Amino acid sequence: MPRATSLFDLTRQELAERVTQMGERPYRAGQIFSWVYQKQERTFDSMTNLSTPFREALAQNLSISPPQVVGQKASGDGTRKLLLRLEDREHVESVLIPMRGHHTLCISSQTGCRWGCRICLTAKRGPGRNLHAREIVGQVAACQDTLEPGQRITNVVFMGMGEPLDNLENVLKAVRILYDDHGYRFSSRRVTVSTCGLIPGIKRLGSEEEVSLAVSLNAADDETRSRLMPVNRKHPLGELIEALRQYPMRRRRRITFEYVLLKGVNDSPGDADALSVLLRGIRAKVNLIAFNPFPGAGFERPSPGDVLAFQDRLRERGVSAMVRQSKGSDILAACGQLAGVKRNHEGRLHG
Repeated sequence: MPRATSLFDLTRQELAERVTQMGERPYRAGQIFSWVYQKQERTFDSMTNLSTPFREALAQNLSISPPQVVGQKASGDGTRKLLLRLEDREHVESVLIPMRGHHTLCISSQTGCRWGCRICLTAKRGPGRNLHAREIVGQVAACQDTLEPGQRITNVVFMGMGEPLDNLENVLKAVRILYDDHGYRFSSRRVTVSTCGLIPGIKRLGSEEEVSLAVSLNAADDETRSRLMPVNRKHPLGELIEALRQYPMRRRRRITFEYVLLKGVNDSPGDADALSVLLRGIRAKVNLIAFNPFPGAGFERPSPGDVLAFQDRLRERGVSAMVRQSKGSDILAACGQLAGVKRNHEGRLHG
């Protein structure tokens, strides 16, 4: 018997086509979206504004089953790392970050990553498979289901496992589902896609969908960046920056540059000066992140004073720079620490 189609894999337009084929009016798709995404219903039986025969037909053809949360770890700062089991029994990690009055969710787009960045634990897994749109949207649904009534995920960042622009088809589809005004109603300001710098993907993303763009930079010269991020050998800084100069943005929008500070590697005053020159003419803001250690990384975290000195140097040169305080580092849930390995969670589950 063929597997039922996951509702999390369908845009509202695609769902409208399905319900039309079932003899119902297209507007029913919006009603179903509202039940699933706004009211968090996970069975068709509860959808009382739909007829019983229609609900039975839906249950035979569609499923509402997000990935299963099979492990959680809680940080002292309130951050939660969730391990999710996918349909083929692969695992990915998502991170729920409590903010003032809302939650940000960091989601994964692949089960591994092929780019080998030396400051990222996911890279140690090597290449993995792309997640389907249903597994990306399903992460949001599964994590939302773990929150208390009245709590909502308000921001989604594609900064978990994988390179989102290596899986652009599924990422774009997932973003469109997340934006739907009958669903989660995320605005483009509330969804951020991060990339290590894949130029073709950046160009296509900018032409097809409006999202907040974040670029993992980590160095202002090709030699250092290539050592930290092998992707730079294929897409060197000059070409990357030129593509970003052409990235379409509304007024008052800026590209976010993520810059992980490594002691003695990219944290000198000269590095700050080079970064300010590199970003000249780009509407940019820089998130400075002190390196989050993981086993076998081979890098050290700079002192808080050195981080602040780097920030001050950038600001003196007209660059908008913020120090981003990493959350969840005590449970390997901070930037660069996700691995999706089941043994990281077994036997240490936290509510």
